Amino acid sequence: MDDLVRRFVAGEETAIREVYDRYGGAVATVARSFLGRPELVEEAVQQTFLNAWRAADTFDDRRDLAPWLYTIARRTSIDLLRREQRPTAGDHEPETDVAIEGIGFDEAFEAFEVRRAVDELPAEERHVVELSHRHQLTHAEIAAQLGVPLGTVKSRSARAHGRLRRALDHLDPR
Repeated sequence: MDDLVRRFVAGEETAIREVYDRYGGAVATVARSFLGRPELVEEAVQQTFLNAWRAADTFDDRRDLAPWLYTIARRTSIDLLRREQRPTAGDHEPETDVAIEGIGFDEAFEAFEVRRAVDELPAEERHVVELSHRHQLTHAEIAAQLGVPLGTVKSRSARAHGRLRRALDHLDPR
């Protein structure tokens, strides 16, 4: 028995890496023949080697490792293909990947500055601002929740917004 196969069957981490290095390209070729899409091929390769690692102790070491890996790759690819073609819950169209554009530096900086300014408010004013803006409560709902008069909520809100305006004045592009 090949030393690499023996170490792989024993679950040695270095052997698993060597098997991946030796057979990864061929496994990708098998996956590509079923899947076509690069992101699915990559997922199939990873899943194939994970499945092989989990089942290494069942491998018949009198056989060649390559066909066993290719069979796992074939089955894994078919499973991924079926999963991708299956409609999602709710009986609507299968999911498609969409690009998600992250926020830019300016937006991240502004969000950080707003968060910092809100954190620096006195606790009573910060609580009113958070209930108003994060939880979309009206002044009357905030007053009821906090158990304070409506006028108190309005004055805390006015003071808080005045402090925020001054704290964030540097962000105004005028």
